[in-house]
Amino acid sequence: MSASIPEVSIDQVPPDAVLLDVREDDEWAAGHAPGAVHVPMTELADRLDDLPDGSPVYVICRSGGRSARVTAYLNQQGWDSVNVAGGMGAWARAGRPMEADGDAAPEVI
Repeated sequence: MSASIPEVSIDQVPPDAVLLDVREDDEWAAGHAPGAVHVPMTELADRLDDLPDGSPVYVICRSGGRSARVTAYLNQQGWDSVNVAGGMGAWARAGRPMEADGDAAPEVI
């Protein structure tokens, strides 16, 4: 990613991080980080009031592309946000906790 977009690897995300998941509803339902706030990238501009309070806000998607775009946008709007490199795929590979909606085992789709 561009040097102008702050980015951290999964191992640099603190356990108490304020996490914003910008994936679509089906991706979120399949598996997400406990305590994350879900605002799909496609709804972001209309839902800025729903963003979590925190400094920084760690932004995550499936692989890091959408979250990088959201991070750039939020920082242009005055937020302190950081992209999570590798996204939920890296999150799952690192063994970080995940939960899913319903009774299904959490997975990254």
